Amino acid sequence: GILFNTGAGQHILKNPLVVNSIIDKAALRRTDVILEVGPGTGNLTVKMLEKVKKVIACEIDPRLVGELQKRVQGTCLANKLEIKVGDILKTDLPFFDACVANLPYQISSPFVFKLLLHRPFFRCAILMFQREFALRLVAKPGTKLYCRLSINTQLLARVDHLMKVGKNNFRPPPKVESSVVRIEPKNPPPPINFQEWDGLVRIAFVRKNKTLSAAFKSSAVEQLLDNNYRIHCSLHNTVSSFLIYYVLFLCTVTYILTSEIPENFKIAEKIQTVLKDTGYSEKRARSMDIDDFIRLLHGFNSEGIHFS
Repeated sequence: GILFNTGAGQHILKNPLVVNSIIDKAALRRTDVILEVGPGTGNLTVKMLEKVKKVIACEIDPRLVGELQKRVQGTCLANKLEIKVGDILKTDLPFFDACVANLPYQISSPFVFKLLLHRPFFRCAILMFQREFALRLVAKPGTKLYCRLSINTQLLARVDHLMKVGKNNFRPPPKVESSVVRIEPKNPPPPINFQEWDGLVRIAFVRKNKTLSAAFKSSAVEQLLDNNYRIHCSLHNTVSSFLIYYVLFLCTVTYILTSEIPENFKIAEKIQTVLKDTGYSEKRARSMDIDDFIRLLHGFNSEGIHFS
């Protein structure tokens, strides 16, 4: 009797075979605490409650919260369910061992990165996405769907496409096909400043078919990196001055060394020099893998050029 809000991504997974398959692929344990986002009427929730220690269900719609509460009320499952009402993107994530969810598709990208930057680490996430989004997550360099989303996700996690789910498995059916993906965060994570990394990747993938030499000739990009470079030089020299005075005099620093940047300095020339020296001047983002971007980021950083 509930009127679902499809504009808010309310498409309830109704096929019990698909529900059971998702749970099997999640390899749930009796001791697990599970995070579920968008539980809807609880078809997936109830099945998980039978297998785990606790399910923390996050739901923004009070009507569906009421339906979920009624479904477990008076059963042995009720004390294993915790419901959090609100927007998951505006809420700190609780501790959990695994995340299993049929997500509202419009929050797919921000939620994935909220998950991957969450600490402490969780074991894995089994998530339902729109098919094209799922294929972008697992896309490889050189393929049509390879993009910033692909490389950023794969930097932080191992991603596998598990199965396709047709639109008729939902009520009401969405306009798109869906897929289930497994995401396993890399632990320990790569020793990279993610803000720096994403700043570089964002520039490279704005026009992923252009050479990097051309991509970095944008006036907006040059202005950003010029500002960052000058800030970096100023901070670096300030720290150096502090250390010198501390060692020599063991007293309060009263002198700050000014940044030594030549009057005829041009960031555009420095950028192109880094691209040529690293061998990526004529490379295109569409065909570069994680190792390529790590080497390029190191090349820029070693010359004082930063992206955050």
